[in-house]
Amino acid sequence: MITIENDFLKVNIRNQGGEMTSFYNKVSGTEHLWQGDPNIWPWHAPNLFPVVGQLIDNELLVDGKKYTLERHGFIRKSELLVAEFDEVSAKFSLPYSDHTLQSYPYKFEYQIHYDLIDNALRVTYKVINLEQDTIYFSLGGHPGFNVPFHTGESYEDYYIEFETEEKLETCLLSPEGLFNGETAPVKMDGKKLHLTRDMFNHDALVFKKLRSREVTIKSDKHDRAISVEFPHFHELGIWAKPGADFVCIEPWLGYADSVDKHVDIRKKEGIQHLKCGHVFEASFFISI
Repeated sequence: MITIENDFLKVNIRNQGGEMTSFYNKVSGTEHLWQGDPNIWPWHAPNLFPVVGQLIDNELLVDGKKYTLERHGFIRKSELLVAEFDEVSAKFSLPYSDHTLQSYPYKFEYQIHYDLIDNALRVTYKVINLEQDTIYFSLGGHPGFNVPFHTGESYEDYYIEFETEEKLETCLLSPEGLFNGETAPVKMDGKKLHLTRDMFNHDALVFKKLRSREVTIKSDKHDRAISVEFPHFHELGIWAKPGADFVCIEPWLGYADSVDKHVDIRKKEGIQHLKCGHVFEASFFISI
């Protein structure tokens, strides 16, 4: 377990998945990160790679060959190395191995960088291509934030405010977590998406077309807030276990498979590609 902190924030990160396990607001004395109740949702803020979401039959197709790969990929269950570490920053790394090649047939190095910058945490994903040809992947974040922030408050007191007014449509998922080709409008109040206990009864809200690059969790009862800014990410998922006291804000580059459309990784919607010898980098920010 690694701890980084400054005057505003104290952040704990574990080697498994390079996953943040605590995002503590030192100014208000508030733990903002979901603490991973195994009876509800056992994660805190898993990192997703080399896929985002569910694959048909848990199979990844590469050049006509099938590889077994579970939802959201293998990073969240992998033991990452601590590559660098100081008081306000930490870097975790996972190089390819015989084990990763069994489920994802590319040579790579995956890195997660955490940097505290005043009242914000910057999370940066890097992928280094060690192949002699182009590699393909998706990645993203999945941090879960405690809602409500304080005891005695109601979940319904909270809302997610978008950077700009949006006409939102969510892409619907099958019970297996695959896109079914349908969409549904999402009711907005100006820039506000009010949280309700039944909002996620049919899985995550997935927005493929979004102008905003920042969303903020706010309350009608006070002015404390958590913002997630995702300038390098084109897609956003919002999810919670129905009835649980948290909400996940998930910046993505890539998606789950669609029903009855088992395609090669090169043709997956939202897939990223990286040429030989190149480095991919994308960041998002969590601020109080």
